[in-house]
Amino acid sequence: MSDAIYLPEDDERFVPTELARGPWDPGAQHGGAPAALIARAVERVESAVPMDVVRLTYEFLRPVPLAPLSLGTRILRDGKRVQLVEASLRDGEQEVGRATALRIRRDAVPAPAAEPEPPPHGGPDGSAPIDMPAFESGPTMFARDGMEVRFATGAFADVGPAFAWFRLRAPLVAGEQPSPLQRLAAAGDFGNGIATAVSWATHVFINPDLTLYVERLPQGEWVGLDAITRVGGAGIGVSDSALYDERGRVGRAQQGLFIAER
Repeated sequence: MSDAIYLPEDDERFVPTELARGPWDPGAQHGGAPAALIARAVERVESAVPMDVVRLTYEFLRPVPLAPLSLGTRILRDGKRVQLVEASLRDGEQEVGRATALRIRRDAVPAPAAEPEPPPHGGPDGSAPIDMPAFESGPTMFARDGMEVRFATGAFADVGPAFAWFRLRAPLVAGEQPSPLQRLAAAGDFGNGIATAVSWATHVFINPDLTLYVERLPQGEWVGLDAITRVGGAGIGVSDSALYDERGRVGRAQQGLFIAER
């Protein structure tokens, strides 16, 4: 097994390892892996003043293959207060994913102190390791081998809301420590997987998009998701997750879902 999720060929080309594999297709990646890789590219874009990502919206245009990928960025709107960045992930000539990131200048602005909003179900030390019997004998995958998962409420096979903690088991890119934004993006794509509205045994529920709102960057290795998924009818659902570190709330993640019977 590799000791990183991606191996860099240069600044814009990356080879995914088996740690990036997703649950739906053995030849495709879990959305959390390319989401984190795109976050890495976005936060490296130059700006005239220090900036932080406030919103990051992904479109997964097709399954992201376990194959060499190219990743490029461009500035759609530049400025000293607000910057809009676009990232494009490609398999050869085919675009497989894209994202737009809203970045706002970083500055100390006097404001009323906000009341802390601690994690509602305790920290990772008091949570149970994930139990994935349906995938125990399968190939290496992101959700089991690339990420450590602990449930505070709910369980992987249960239908209904859940709170779970996530920590990367391996570097996102070989030779690097994942940044706070990369950790947040890697975990933020798990909402529909831990808080299902329908059973894994009877349905697929794939998210072709993901939006992250970042109130502040998480501290430490763990990111918590307080997640719920609702099905609105016609094979469509929405997953909504409040995001936490061990100190308190850090943001929100939302996913639109394609739902179908197996």
